[in-house]
Amino acid sequence: MLYFLHELKDNSPWLEFLNVFQYQTFRAAGAALTAFLLCILLGSRVILKLTSLKLGQPIRTKEEVHRLAELHGGKTGTPTMGGILIVGAVLVSVVLWSLMSNPFVQALIFVTLTTGVLGFVDDYLKVTRKNSVGVRGKVKLIVQFTISFIAVGYLYFNPSTSEYIRQLYFPSIWFPIVKDMGLFTFVILPLVIVGCSNAVNLTDGLDGLAAGCTVTTAGAYAIFAYLGGHAIAADYLRIPFSPYSGEVAVFCAALGGAGLGFLWFNCHPAKVFMGDTGSLAIGGMLGMIAICCKQEILLVIIGFVFVMEAMSVILQVASFKMTGKRIFKMSPIHHHFELLGWEESKVINRFWIISIIAAMVGLMTLKLR
Repeated sequence: MLYFLHELKDNSPWLEFLNVFQYQTFRAAGAALTAFLLCILLGSRVILKLTSLKLGQPIRTKEEVHRLAELHGGKTGTPTMGGILIVGAVLVSVVLWSLMSNPFVQALIFVTLTTGVLGFVDDYLKVTRKNSVGVRGKVKLIVQFTISFIAVGYLYFNPSTSEYIRQLYFPSIWFPIVKDMGLFTFVILPLVIVGCSNAVNLTDGLDGLAAGCTVTTAGAYAIFAYLGGHAIAADYLRIPFSPYSGEVAVFCAALGGAGLGFLWFNCHPAKVFMGDTGSLAIGGMLGMIAICCKQEILLVIIGFVFVMEAMSVILQVASFKMTGKRIFKMSPIHHHFELLGWEESKVINRFWIISIIAAMVGLMTLKLR
C-alpha cells in the first residue's frame, strides 16, 4: 500500500523523498519495525484479554510427563493463543509495506491466515477441554495438506510463476537438479510446508524458544529473497531468480519483527505463549518462504533447530516401536536436556546460539557455488 507513495513525487519536487518507498530494503525495514511496534504496543492488552477470557495453557499432568510436570507446573494458567499477536502484526505490516499484487505475497498471506485459523481452533479446543488434546492429528494433517495444495496449486497454475515453482535446487549447486518436477510438485512442496509447520509446533515447548529461532531463520531467508529478486545479484551469486522474490524479503522482515516483538513478552519467564495459533502459522510461513526463494532443501540447514526437534520425535517414536527403548529421556529434544538437569533458560539460550550458527552456515552457501 505504502509502495505507491513514491508516485506522488512526480507532483512536486518537495515530495522527492517519497521515492524511498519503491525500494524493497526500505520497505522491509519499515515492515519489521511496524510488526515489532504492533506487538510491543498491543502485547499487554492482548495478554490481559486472554487472561480475562481464562484462555490459560493446559499443562500435561504428572501421569503424562512425570518429572517434567514438576518443572513446568508453575506455567499453568499462563495465557496461550498469543500467536494471534504475531499473525496479526505480520499481516498488517505486509498489507502496509508490500506489493499485494505479488503472487508470492498472496500465497504467503493465504498460508498465514489458514494455518493461523487451524492453530486457533486447536488452541481453543485444548483450553475449553482443559487438556492437551485439540484437533485430532489426522484431521490436522488433512487440513494442512489441503492448505498446502491450494497455495502450491495457485503458483503452479499461475503462468508468471509456474516454470519457476516447478524447479528444485540443491544448496551450492547453481543449476536446478530437477528442471520440472511436474505433478511431483504437489508432493514435494506441500511436504515442505506441512513438515515445517509441525516442526515449529514441536519446537514451541519452552519460553521464547520458537520465537527466537523464528527471528534468525526469517532473517536469513530475507537475504536470500532479496538477492533472488534482483537479476544482477542472482546471476552473480548463481542463485534462482524471480522478479517476484524480492517482495518476499518484506514478508520475512515482518515475520522477524513480529517474532522480536512477541519475544518481549514470551521470553523466560513467559507472560504469554504463542500456542498452535502462532507455531503452526510461523511454520507454514517459513515453509512457503523457502518455496518462494527456491531454497526448500536449505531449510534443513537454516532451520536446523526446527529440524532437530522434529527428528528427535521421529527417532524416539521409531526406536520405541522397533526396540521398546527410548533414545532420549523425552522428546522433543529440548525436554531431554531439561531432564538432564539443564536450566530452562540455558536450553533456550544454547538452542538460540545453534539457530544463529545454522543461519550463518546457510548464508555461507551463497558463495559455495
